[in-house]
Amino acid sequence: MRSRVLACTACHGKEGRATPGGYFPRIAGKPAGYLYNQLLNFRDGRRSYPQMSRLLEHLTDDYLREIAGYFAALELPYAPAAPAPASQALIERGRQLVRHGDEGRKIPACVQCHGDAMTGVAPFVPGLLGLSRDYVGSQLGAWQTGQRRAQAPDCMAEIARQLTVEDVGAVSAWLAAQAVPGQGKPAMSFKGELSMPCGSVRPPHASAPAAGREAR
Repeated sequence: MRSRVLACTACHGKEGRATPGGYFPRIAGKPAGYLYNQLLNFRDGRRSYPQMSRLLEHLTDDYLREIAGYFAALELPYAPAAPAPASQALIERGRQLVRHGDEGRKIPACVQCHGDAMTGVAPFVPGLLGLSRDYVGSQLGAWQTGQRRAQAPDCMAEIARQLTVEDVGAVSAWLAAQAVPGQGKPAMSFKGELSMPCGSVRPPHASAPAAGREAR
């Protein structure tokens, strides 16, 4: 697959490690189900980025699974976290939201879905560490405005709409400043029940999508 995914690494960096600017995120080592869902979302219009959509528009579900599996299997070191250029008050606000959420505003803690170590949960939930502050902030903003969507029910869109501009800045700053533990490997299961239904997380008993474009 290495030669066939050169178009991916042209933007996402060598071996999918991400680029220094941070707007093209790391895809190496992300859970295979998550990567597959994102490829579907770009191909089928739930996420909007013309270059990605054109690249994927004629690819089958099975081929997208192959791409996702290739990048998911890569075990590569993460770059050191960059210090957050933000006040301690903002950083602490971000930590509180990530670790504990805000029950009064019905904002669940990020760790409830993304794992205690924030490295994701296989096979569908991505880690949030090792991403740039700008990328995390831009994606939360995209969910707020409807430019990024996922399979219904879209839990991330619902959560993002509860966040203020200050919340987005705080969460993004705290996450970007954290070192990635354990080579960034995702947890293999959730510790408890998810805080809300989420269409991107298929329950264990559900069958995989059928091959072909009809599986959208």
